[in-house]
Amino acid sequence: MHPDAVIVGGGPAGSTCATRLRAAGLSPLILDRKTFPRDKTCAGWVTPQVFETLGVDPDEYAATSPATACDQRRTLQPITGFKTGLIGGSPIDTHYQRVVSYGIRRCEFDHFLLLRSGAQAQLGTAFKSCERRGDRWIINGEIETPLLIGAGGHFCPVARLQGARTLTGASVVAAQEIEFAPDSPDLARCAATGETPELYFCPDLKGYGWCFRKGAYLNIGLGRVDSERISEHVAAFCEFLRETGSVTCDIPQKFHGHAYQLYERTEPRLVDDGVLLIGDAAGLAYPQSGEGIRPAVESAIFAADAVIAACGRYDRDRLNVYATAVRERFGAPRRRTSADWLPASWLRFAASRLMTNHAFTRKVVIDRWFLHTHQPALRA
Repeated sequence: MHPDAVIVGGGPAGSTCATRLRAAGLSPLILDRKTFPRDKTCAGWVTPQVFETLGVDPDEYAATSPATACDQRRTLQPITGFKTGLIGGSPIDTHYQRVVSYGIRRCEFDHFLLLRSGAQAQLGTAFKSCERRGDRWIINGEIETPLLIGAGGHFCPVARLQGARTLTGASVVAAQEIEFAPDSPDLARCAATGETPELYFCPDLKGYGWCFRKGAYLNIGLGRVDSERISEHVAAFCEFLRETGSVTCDIPQKFHGHAYQLYERTEPRLVDDGVLLIGDAAGLAYPQSGEGIRPAVESAIFAADAVIAACGRYDRDRLNVYATAVRERFGAPRRRTSADWLPASWLRFAASRLMTNHAFTRKVVIDRWFLHTHQPALRA
């Protein structure tokens, strides 16, 4: 096989990149070790800017999929507000008079984007071997391509090949999450609502937990930049949700773990001769919220544009316009935060004040950290 590019990973980054390359007349091949639809550990919400950049109407997305042999709409939960606070404290309710985000299920969202790309795909196929021969890559001994695009998340084999997971000082979040469908009577007794997801920060500000209802599903999870005793933090958070009445149904014991690198403290490795890294494989998740879908989609577009402009010559210097575009869009990685040097007692004091301030919660925590309303949609 001789595709114009091999994209390792069929998530939002890989599918978006493939869509744009195909629109330019190239023939990419998507390689993913999972078959689709597949579960993906993620809180699962996207802002209207993501749909706008993708050129997807939310109503179109929610419509019944002809590929699913079932008369069922995709989950699309409108979000019009948030409940925020500290774990163990009293929350603040913030309401908007419009839809500011949407809850999605990653098993549906990722499958939709993959089908929409129209790209050739080898699903259920692992990236087993990679050999460089001149200016070509030989993948799994049978696929020859001039360009390798890593889009396989934090554990992407292309990222490991490039040494992107050995960067000194990289900030990595460890998270545990579960998404399940309680019985209808149990779900009805839960105080958690779909229109108002709940976000509760750890007192040391090293992470936060979430409780999010999406139609018939509940999504509960917690992530921290300090992975020590993460299961204990998750258990304590679940107990807090029970005490507040947000969740009254039984929570399955088996949480799913994952990790991702934040765009802070160190420059990510994005480009090499014949190689590009995009999305979580590149370590581009927003540092405050940990969201990776919007950076994945936007980085995929930047990468595809760099490939198209290179006209088949994929040396590092030509592809470096992609790294430049990422830096211009997301800025320089944040170097240090107060959490790196302030005593724990000071952090707890600051958190107890800031997280109970309505203006700070709305304008900084929600609008800037989670919704990124200050940054308009990327015009694809």
